[in-house]
Amino acid sequence: MKKIFLILSLYAQITFAQKLNIDAQTTFQTMHSFGASDCWSIQMVGKNYPLAKREKIADLLFSKELDKNGNPKGIGLSMWRFNVGAGSTEQGIDSKITNEWRRAECFLENGQYNWNKQQGQQWFLEAAKRRGVDYTLGFLNSAPVSMTKNGLAIGSGKLGEWNFDKTKIDNFTDFLTKVSEKFKFDYISPFNEPQWDWGPKSKSGFGSQEGTPINNDDLAWAVRKLNLKLNESKLKTKIVLTEGAQIDYLYKSNTNRSSFGQDNQIEDFFLETSKNYLGNLNSVEKIICGHSYFTTSPTKELISKRQELSAKIQQQKINYWQSEYCVLGDNAGEIEGGGQDLSMKTALYVAKVIHADLVYANASAWHWWLSVSANDYKDGLIYVSNNGVKDENDSNKFDGEVYESKLLWALGNFSRFIRPQMQRIKVEIENKDLMVSGFKNDKQMIIVVVNASQNQQIELPNLPKNRKIDAYITSKDKNLAHSQLKDKTIEIPAESVVTLVMNL
Repeated sequence: MKKIFLILSLYAQITFAQKLNIDAQTTFQTMHSFGASDCWSIQMVGKNYPLAKREKIADLLFSKELDKNGNPKGIGLSMWRFNVGAGSTEQGIDSKITNEWRRAECFLENGQYNWNKQQGQQWFLEAAKRRGVDYTLGFLNSAPVSMTKNGLAIGSGKLGEWNFDKTKIDNFTDFLTKVSEKFKFDYISPFNEPQWDWGPKSKSGFGSQEGTPINNDDLAWAVRKLNLKLNESKLKTKIVLTEGAQIDYLYKSNTNRSSFGQDNQIEDFFLETSKNYLGNLNSVEKIICGHSYFTTSPTKELISKRQELSAKIQQQKINYWQSEYCVLGDNAGEIEGGGQDLSMKTALYVAKVIHADLVYANASAWHWWLSVSANDYKDGLIYVSNNGVKDENDSNKFDGEVYESKLLWALGNFSRFIRPQMQRIKVEIENKDLMVSGFKNDKQMIIVVVNASQNQQIELPNLPKNRKIDAYITSKDKNLAHSQLKDKTIEIPAESVVTLVMNL
């Protein structure tokens, strides 16, 4: 009886290889970039930390080099997002932002430009360019405080009320143009998460960070003004819209923001008959940007919302960028945003979100929020802390240990290998435990497999003889670890993200 039980147990543990079907002739979106932002911690790290630690972080984020064993030194981000500050740092506590890490300097102060501001962020911008980052983007949370209604970088707290003095629109577009020209940004994103109120979070009148709401009418008016200025300056910088706070606001009407004129943004800005149509402006990139927050759980909703978004994008013939995400909230009990986590748990959850955004929403770009974080939160790719002390405080302001998360390397399974201008292709597998996506260009075919379950096996289609396959595995004990395969049956380790690279 024991022998029979043992045989049955062993049989139950056997995994049978399932064939991966690849249809490289059926293509979907053309990929643009994988990126992250320089908000908050980077200003401290880039300005104060020892050079060796800054260089290490830059290598982890941007390097496309391999070590002597063929392992990637970094995740090769193709987009770097630079937060263009509004001047709350110069105001200090009068900014009504308590935490100095959440304030930002401004290049324009008292009517004069000072390009020595935001030194920490500038250091990483240059480090990204030295390592060959493909694209750079400047994004604003607020207009400079000299141009806002209340003289602050936080809003009034009223939904839809743009904290901006409209008589200063020429100053604003001039500021955006000069900053874009100075740093040679490929893209400028003037407004961030316009659906939130960005006002005081308590009766004290203090807010949490720079930010302002704006409705669709005001946004369209401002973008038309900026388009004229960019054309006059003959800059190639493109305007990207709208950094929607949730993807629902991009494609849905009759939401909790309808009465404030802040939803249905795809049609409002890219339907030719709309009064706010911006698709005919030559400085506006034909894309819509949204953030994946609060729409990732449960899995049924993760998929359905992205399918609905994709349908609306296809109707207007534009592209979609998922331009900011980290783990927020309780996510239907699947994972909590609070609590720093360097393990595969967060890495696998986010890999599932990336997969869904690419496959169901047809996102052509995918950008993470904080590249570097000091927080006890699931918001960073890389973390810093001094003697184990977490959070944005004086202890971590000038130096600290640098910690790599598994999330960093799992993102690298996508960002390091899916390069700009690759096309997503059709790949299918019956094994529902595996999430599989495929990409190609003239030189390579890339397959990314996300496995949140036990050990699995997949079988590739027949390949030409002697065709080499490079595998890169991120798992509990591996960070994009390289191996070379010749067998068409491939082991996918438990709780891992695996990238297969085939040269064509």
